Amino acid sequence: MDIRSLRYFITTVQLNSFTQAAESMHVTQSTISKMVRQLEDEVGEALLIRQGRKLVLTDAGRIVFERGQEMLNSMRLLSTELTDTRALQRGRLTVGIPPMINLLFTPVLKAFRERHPDIELSLREDTGQVIERLVATGELELGMTVSPVDPSLDLQSKEVAKFPIWAVAKPDTFRRNASTIKLSNLAAMPLVLLKDEFALTRALRQVFQQHGLEPVIAAQSGQWDWLLSMASAGVGVALLPEPFIHRLNGVEVAAVRVVEPDIHWRLAHIWNGRYLSHAARAWVELCQTMLTGTGHWL
Repeated sequence: MDIRSLRYFITTVQLNSFTQAAESMHVTQSTISKMVRQLEDEVGEALLIRQGRKLVLTDAGRIVFERGQEMLNSMRLLSTELTDTRALQRGRLTVGIPPMINLLFTPVLKAFRERHPDIELSLREDTGQVIERLVATGELELGMTVSPVDPSLDLQSKEVAKFPIWAVAKPDTFRRNASTIKLSNLAAMPLVLLKDEFALTRALRQVFQQHGLEPVIAAQSGQWDWLLSMASAGVGVALLPEPFIHRLNGVEVAAVRVVEPDIHWRLAHIWNGRYLSHAARAWVELCQTMLTGTGHWL
């Protein structure tokens, strides 16, 4: 059903006059008459009949008038909502974030809610590899993960931060006064890592493999603080990003940076490449604005 014809018909009924409808719509009376006839042809029967100077709705005309008003109201609401969405005055966004990453994005989350209070923002916590699969299937529009991203998923990615990886162990594990440790030396030590479903573990395994090394895994956990507990107890050496090294207050451990090669925890936004909403773009832009130039953020 042609929306313009419907609008002309409803205006004519509301004003009970072809002439007044034409004046209201800024068109000629013949245009109004033509549009109403076009609508009647489409419906297959008369919608309006004249009784003296009055216009009377037929049974079909009453249905078209009532439902047509609902349609036009829906169109107006649609237009308003689209405008509000573009202006970031409404919307919904769910960002997938691995548990290790979410601590770093608290300032961004706070700022986003303050800038866009009418956007419904929620976080979906899961491991990086699960987040990647959810974004690839379209269940999540936007996510965060640790690079490199699984190449088989055909995702778009944009790195936003990188932090050095540190080795953490009980005191006296490393050479006295050492501030760094080579990757080749780590390969001979028992390691405690996050579980394999974490993107950080995937990235670490890739680095070892690229350098022809086979890590000795003593234990794995899904919690970074449990890794610290095992490291301080002497179970093995934990490999953690620098931000978590700054949270070692009160924990009796030694920490050295991994070198040769330098290994970084690289954080990236990911999306499936098909569409990125206004709200998602606003989130990405805010991350770039807030996190760039602080030393480690890209």
